[in-house]
Amino acid sequence: MRREYFLAPNIDTARAIVRELLLSHVPEKEIHLIARDDIPLEDLPEATLMQKSDLIPALEKGLLGGAYTGLVAGLVVAAFPPAGLAIGGGALIAMIGAGATVGGMMSALAGVGLPSHRLEKFEAAIKAGEILLLVDIPRKRLEEIQALVQKHHPQAEFEGIEPMQPPFP
Repeated sequence: MRREYFLAPNIDTARAIVRELLLSHVPEKEIHLIARDDIPLEDLPEATLMQKSDLIPALEKGLLGGAYTGLVAGLVVAAFPPAGLAIGGGALIAMIGAGATVGGMMSALAGVGLPSHRLEKFEAAIKAGEILLLVDIPRKRLEEIQALVQKHHPQAEFEGIEPMQPPFP
């Protein structure tokens, strides 16, 4: 899956693009819109917190950092065990898992409060009243969807393609 970005100049154009995408068999759950707070999206599929925030990148970093910290802590305890305690492979794996869990949770909590760094370049356009459409589609349909939107809605600007993030790392 890949994510295509389009900027629609107004809500009517965004509504027409969504209708066109739905008729082209793009599932509604794969279409996400971001607009200024005072622009009502009504029945259009609004982007969720997952698309609007840095939740997933923060979670990925936290899992990795936590797992690494758990590994280092486990190796230190194994190298210098407390008196009468032997640390085996199972304990080391448990420490890695615990570190990844805590690191992932803490980073996710921080990331959910931050706006997505991937959407920063669209902030000015959104504040100006444009509607950002994020469309998640299979790689084989990228050109088809881009051509469809540009053919029927030339006023919408194609803003690029980005690799799709997994729903959970």
